[in-house]
Amino acid sequence: MSAPGSISTALQERLRCPACGGRLSPGRSERGETLRCEGPACGRSYPVVGGVPVLVDERKSLFDPERTAAAMRAAGGAAGGATERGSGPARALVHALTPAISRNVKGEANFARLAGLLAGRPSPRVLVVGGGIRGAGFGPLLATPGLDLLQTDVGPGPHTALICDAHDLPFEAGSFDAVVAQAVLEHVLDPWRCVEELHRVLEPGGLVYAETPFMQQVHEGRFDFTRFTHLGHRRLFRRFEELDSGAVGGPGMALAWSWRYFLWSFARGPLSGSLLTTFASFTSFFLKAFDGPLIDRPRALDAAAGVYFLGRRSETTLSDRELVASYRGAG
Repeated sequence: MSAPGSISTALQERLRCPACGGRLSPGRSERGETLRCEGPACGRSYPVVGGVPVLVDERKSLFDPERTAAAMRAAGGAAGGATERGSGPARALVHALTPAISRNVKGEANFARLAGLLAGRPSPRVLVVGGGIRGAGFGPLLATPGLDLLQTDVGPGPHTALICDAHDLPFEAGSFDAVVAQAVLEHVLDPWRCVEELHRVLEPGGLVYAETPFMQQVHEGRFDFTRFTHLGHRRLFRRFEELDSGAVGGPGMALAWSWRYFLWSFARGPLSGSLLTTFASFTSFFLKAFDGPLIDRPRALDAAAGVYFLGRRSETTLSDRELVASYRGAG
């Protein structure tokens, strides 16, 4: 497997300008390394900080590549800014002692299945979108022999090897055997466009795995936009053949999150908010234990905290009649 936080030579050759799709070549500026577009009508230059390219077109993205690069330089490298904002020893201790209210019931098994589907391919290339911090259950994929894994995000993180915006992925078409988007599509402005990009960068027959919230309150503040039912999530991936889908977080987790945010809504400041959410965690963490036996029930699908989709790139599109006919809930 390629080293964490690195881009293999094979994938470096597939990097493209996010603005025009042109080839990129190494260069230098007064601030350091760059990647410059070879397109004669473009010629845009992108910063490379600590070996991590920042391939974002600021004209089409919420994120400014120069500001991101400057923050990375100020922090001393690619992983700068990966620590929790406002964290300290006391807060870290409270966080460590507070029971989690979330439970990813299916993630590990789903990643194991994805790894199995990739096992027969020589040096499978896998793109992780939003992979600066690894998600739940990711281990089986990491254990896949010969995996050429590229973890990307919109900002620096402990595993970020490339900074890019999922709306304009900086790769040539057909670059990957599989793409993973775990807890990402709720945070993008246009998830439909992003999924089209996932489709574009996959080779024919390439695989996609995604997890997206359904019954979950706002997280990541202003960068949280969309939720999907199971059927809505399936429509998002309508240009993919379904291999599996369902609930990944169950109604117990959804109820715990609702309780936490109900109490949090009474807070008038950061301290009271922290106290109330901590109390909520201690009084609701046990609810996620119900999700194991409930997760595959039709009513649990309609009440899920989050849903998943595992599919294969297709050249046909699922019709809306077929979509509605595929409903598996209990309504």
